[in-house]
Amino acid sequence: MRAILWILVNAAALAVATGLLSGITVEGEGAERFWTLLLVALVFGVINSIIAPVLKILSLPFIILTLGLLLVVINAAMLMLTSWVCDKLGIGFEVDQFWWTAIWGAVIISLVTTVLEVVLPEN
Repeated sequence: MRAILWILVNAAALAVATGLLSGITVEGEGAERFWTLLLVALVFGVINSIIAPVLKILSLPFIILTLGLLLVVINAAMLMLTSWVCDKLGIGFEVDQFWWTAIWGAVIISLVTTVLEVVLPEN
């Protein structure tokens, strides 16, 4: 149950980011868009659970040196990697540029995920 909720929260955060930023696009309308967002959320979650912790551990001295700002860059890189993986898998999700779109997308996704995790019950 926790995994399903985790995917739904990621999908909602991605939906907010695609709504606010024109450089992040998800193909489809209606139900097709919903299923695409769920697939993208699954890919994004897998990447964030496998690759992001390794990057964060390897870059820990730089994260401390930048007072945590490097975490935003790492999250943006995970969003770009998600876009690349989705392109290779044929899932209609694209992030067009790193410095503007991916950085702001990472910030929006982090904020929405944090708010939803606070609002939703843990069990």
